[in-house]
Amino acid sequence: MGWIFFSVALGYAVARVVFGYREPESPLTRLTRGEAAFLAAAADATFPSGGALRSSGREARIPAYVDRLLIASHARSRRQMRLLFFLLEHATLFFPAPGLSGFRRFSSLTDEQRVAVLDGWASSRFWQRRLVFGSLRAILTLGYFAHPPVLRALGLAPFALRSPICEADLLYPRIGAHPSSILLTRADLTPPSDGTPISLGAPIDPRYAEDDS
Repeated sequence: MGWIFFSVALGYAVARVVFGYREPESPLTRLTRGEAAFLAAAADATFPSGGALRSSGREARIPAYVDRLLIASHARSRRQMRLLFFLLEHATLFFPAPGLSGFRRFSSLTDEQRVAVLDGWASSRFWQRRLVFGSLRAILTLGYFAHPPVLRALGLAPFALRSPICEADLLYPRIGAHPSSILLTRADLTPPSDGTPISLGAPIDPRYAEDDS
């Protein structure tokens, strides 16, 4: 009987962790299907449609942002984030959502159940659970406020700037890049800025401008 129980439990665990996930809405490099499904569900529960800002968490493409974040992060940080996503996706076995279906994995719950689960983590009397929720919220918030329509709605989209090229640009690569990525030479140096303030009516950086197509 012990082996039968173990086999059934193992089969359920494999099915819960591996099977039933759909293909992500956009191609991803590092996130698994399960991680992408969890992030999309958690993003919409945290930033639902019809809120103060027009974009929902899913529309803000938070899974794609986290995918890029994983690429830019150190191996230890990647492991910690993956463990965080796995924990919250399957912790409903121990902290279920309301209703008979509350033991399903987080991404398979209804919108109302997902909100209730996150509220449970946020308001738990155990500081460890609150810390886990805070970590997830920080990642989701970073992704949400990196979305160009959200920044435009808040008036925080960056202006189109032509930054002077100085000596430091020849020595230091962009954050997260290798020094070999520096392609500038002394011939690319430009005069420093004359200090003229940026006009509030200046055009927005093309990467954050609204797509009229």
